[in-house]
Amino acid sequence: MDQQKRYRTMNAFLRDRFGEKVFKVPLNAGFTCPNKDGTKGTGGCTFCSPSGSGDFAGEKEDSFDVQYQQVKTRLNQKWPNAKTIVYFQANTNTYGDVETLRTMYEAALSLDDDIVGIAIATRADALGEDVLDLLEALSTRTFVQVEIGLQSMHEKTARKINRGHDLKTFDQAIHALTSRGIFTAVHIINGFPWEDETMMLDTLRHVNNLGVDAIKIHMLHITKNTAMGAAYRREPFALLSLEDYVDITVKQLRRLHPDIVVQRVTGDAVKEDLLAPQWTLKKFVIMNEIDKTMRRLGAFQGDMLSK
Repeated sequence: MDQQKRYRTMNAFLRDRFGEKVFKVPLNAGFTCPNKDGTKGTGGCTFCSPSGSGDFAGEKEDSFDVQYQQVKTRLNQKWPNAKTIVYFQANTNTYGDVETLRTMYEAALSLDDDIVGIAIATRADALGEDVLDLLEALSTRTFVQVEIGLQSMHEKTARKINRGHDLKTFDQAIHALTSRGIFTAVHIINGFPWEDETMMLDTLRHVNNLGVDAIKIHMLHITKNTAMGAAYRREPFALLSLEDYVDITVKQLRRLHPDIVVQRVTGDAVKEDLLAPQWTLKKFVIMNEIDKTMRRLGAFQGDMLSK
């Protein structure tokens, strides 16, 4: 566990695994999404930005090398001797024929001798057997992380956000990954206006039972150029306050299995695109408030796991 935190951070996990600082370098490979192009649905998830949650990835018109070097050069100013993980972030990064995927992943992994792994963001309904075989083969020679958005375990929420698949599909995808020994991370979102605290804690408990390796906890961002953003502009709806978000997230951390790595306790949105809540721009304030609350309560990750 990170000595500065009361939960198991990804930074600490990677330092333990590789013996030094490791940071992610996001790459934009120009993928689309089966929930946008009509294969599984249209419009995408209602909260998802036009970039497919890749707002901080590179420009898809640029080569992988250009994208990689731009980020690495900047972050090396802070961590000059760090290792890196290439991160396929924007849209659905297993959505393609397996040979194309293999070529892209291999090209990214060969960019630099400092690269120690690859992280791939995707959907539960875009993991065919051939893709799983490819990921498993890669994981035998480098660190492979696959990230999938659950957001909520509740089918009502899945329908409202146009996720495009049910909980069973998600659970089957996670099992397929974990059974092959692939490091698996799940995204959840707090603050859907129709969900209460009990529902958000239900999602956390469901993640506990999946056997995943890591979790990302985000607040719901309402951004421009999204279906949810358009609805919010027509008729604004209630969102969690900073205090409510901190309270719920601390309760989730206290019920999270201590073996699960916490990759994030808050997310990022492009400032110019964010409609609400504006407090989410204060990333370090949110993290500090979570830390302060856990210290005040004498709390640690998993100390209320049975509750």
